[in-house]
Amino acid sequence: MRNDNLKSYLNLHLIVFIWGFTAILGALITIDAENLVWFRMLLAGIFLAGFIVYKKQSFVISAQSFAKLIFVGLLIAMHWIFFFKAIHVSNVSITLSIFSLGAFFASLLEPLFYGRKILLYEVFFGLIIIAGLTMIMQVEVKYLNGMYYALASIILGVLFTLMNGKLISDHEPSVITFYEFGAGVFFISIYFLIQGKFTADFFTMSLNNWVLLLVLASVCTAYAFTASVKVMQKLTPYTVMLTTNLEPVYGIMLAYLILGGKEKMSTEFYIGALIIVITVILNGVFKHYKNKKEV
Repeated sequence: MRNDNLKSYLNLHLIVFIWGFTAILGALITIDAENLVWFRMLLAGIFLAGFIVYKKQSFVISAQSFAKLIFVGLLIAMHWIFFFKAIHVSNVSITLSIFSLGAFFASLLEPLFYGRKILLYEVFFGLIIIAGLTMIMQVEVKYLNGMYYALASIILGVLFTLMNGKLISDHEPSVITFYEFGAGVFFISIYFLIQGKFTADFFTMSLNNWVLLLVLASVCTAYAFTASVKVMQKLTPYTVMLTTNLEPVYGIMLAYLILGGKEKMSTEFYIGALIIVITVILNGVFKHYKNKKEV
């Protein structure tokens, strides 16, 4: 059991690294955020459908589960739209730094979803994350809109993470993700039809954009999202959300290497990043010894 938990925890870090690269792709793909999310969910859904057929898994789910997955799919679509909007109106560094607040929101909301008491050490770790966030962020007024979009995105991210945590006991992660992505495509399509956005120009993109979208949909979405749901079978949603606070560290480092001086990091970033990393490690160690005593 411990080896399974360790494997899940290491796999989660790989997923978070991939998510950090997702922000880079969002900055490099030159289409509107809504369009980007529509293509991302559509292509990822197709990849997932092929995977489910290959694995001979069942697409059948109950009506009650279907209704929940539809709602979660809407949350995911909105989460990603706000995420990419935040990157477009500010930059990768500001957007990913705000995501560190996810652990704090999760520590407050998870007890409501799972009917347990608020654990003080989880709130404490969440507050430390905020301290790290404060040191990372070099906020200017021109980035305020980006911060608002990123804040809305992470709140929605916490909500759908918690809801997925309750759904994984009944269905395969790939099936859950397939229906959620399908729902996201459905809702965005309705919006596009109302706005009259489905034109020939909508599907006309450069080869570079198509290649980046395929990478985003396959590796950074179909694989990473399904795998993240799967690791929740071994780890709590709070641990998942706390570990995702490494996404700013991975993402901003990659942004500096790939995007250049625009994403240059300050000394405060390194200090804040170190605080976040240490907090993640302490959380894992604390949970390990806590579970060991209970056994």
